[in-house]
Amino acid sequence: MYLGIDLGTSEVKALIIDENGDIVASHSAPLTIQRPQPHWSEQSPQEWWETTDYLINTLRKKYEQHWAAIKSIGLSGQMHGAVLLNSAGDVIRPAILWNDTRSYQECIELEANASELNKITGNLAMPGFTAPKLLWVKKNEPENFTNVATVLLPKDYLRFKMTGLKISDMSDSAGTLWLDVEKRDWSDYLLDKCELNRSQMPDLIEGCDSSGSLSPEIALQWGLSPSVIVAGGGGDNAVSAIGIGAVSPGDAFISLGTSGVLFVVNDSYCPAPEAAVHAFCHVLPNRWHQMSVMLSAASCLQWFCRLVDITEVELLQEIEQLSQEDKSKAPLFLPYLSGERTPHNDPNAKGIFHSITHSSNRALLGYAVIEGVSFGIADGLRMLNDSGTEISQCSLVGGGARSPFWAQLLADTLTISIVTHKGGETGGALGAARLACLSSGKALSDVCKKPEIHKVYQPQPINTDYLSARYTQFRNLYTNDLILRNK
Repeated sequence: MYLGIDLGTSEVKALIIDENGDIVASHSAPLTIQRPQPHWSEQSPQEWWETTDYLINTLRKKYEQHWAAIKSIGLSGQMHGAVLLNSAGDVIRPAILWNDTRSYQECIELEANASELNKITGNLAMPGFTAPKLLWVKKNEPENFTNVATVLLPKDYLRFKMTGLKISDMSDSAGTLWLDVEKRDWSDYLLDKCELNRSQMPDLIEGCDSSGSLSPEIALQWGLSPSVIVAGGGGDNAVSAIGIGAVSPGDAFISLGTSGVLFVVNDSYCPAPEAAVHAFCHVLPNRWHQMSVMLSAASCLQWFCRLVDITEVELLQEIEQLSQEDKSKAPLFLPYLSGERTPHNDPNAKGIFHSITHSSNRALLGYAVIEGVSFGIADGLRMLNDSGTEISQCSLVGGGARSPFWAQLLADTLTISIVTHKGGETGGALGAARLACLSSGKALSDVCKKPEIHKVYQPQPINTDYLSARYTQFRNLYTNDLILRNK
């Protein structure tokens, strides 16, 4: 059997698959986020480890008879987080997360000081990335910065606790702004711009390769053989791509989770930083991917449902009763509840309801929310198209994939085919377990099969015309809001 561990922002999930790739068991446990100041988002690495240890022991007790059959472990994790270790391997301060935006000024300074940044990394400097976080620590916590012996990404801290090794993979490291993404190696130039060097970085491997074995102490603690290997693993979206079978050039998926992601596989390095599109390494050798990211997606719907005290299922039922005329006259919604990445790179962007009247009921506002998120995904597709990447079909995963209405709305908005799949497990934990299989020698074609198709949603011309007009209004709304904010 093969174990996948997915370290998310809101939970840690562990999943086991058997020799045939079928899911045997899964379990998850929640995490807490600390927000001690505006724009800050932090977590305790110790909480990650304790939660992971709890999950392992829970699964071990439940499947004790077959537990010893686990051959390897794969890792998936939230990207960009900064885990700072001193020379003794102890955590210096809480980890600064991907959705922490305190380092906006440091991004401006890094762009000014490192003229080759965009070319080397294929990305703009954004507060979510790791490098600006270290510049913030250097400026605001100089003693902590002086004590930094190693910078690890979140999932790599789990590996360090499991194996004692400081290792990362290409896909996750591409989100630091220290990696030469085309060469798949650390950039001494960019490290120097942050007053860091290679000795403070983990060793690099491909995500599907073995990074080493469990330490004897952890193997004993978890009731596993010390020969159990730990795969390189990867950043959550690249590993989710393994779970959905997105491994060949042109394969694409949309993830509607807390954030919204449009992901497409490339066979070469395809940077488009001017469009705020991310260019990262895939977890497989000689493959890269482009990704547009919006910071608030399904979380917008969750926020609205809490606000009006209704479940998502009930709200979607109300929305589905709306006529096309109702929807064409609904308010507009900007989904920037946490700022925005693609295409605006604007941490100060705000959410907006526009054109509300006395007739704007709960269903109309709810429709505006999911339409606004869909328009945000359309922004990402537009940027990818402008960079030369064409997409004709996308798989749909994440919480939003459970809604047929939303799937059809995306097909109509993006004017591409949207595919949903049977079985809900297509995320990071499954992808991590598949990487565990690959790291133990199994063939890619045997491991990374695409899940069975549940339904294909084709664009409906009757809807695309009015949505196109509303999308133009949506784009103008952000532009006008930006002008007002800058006055």
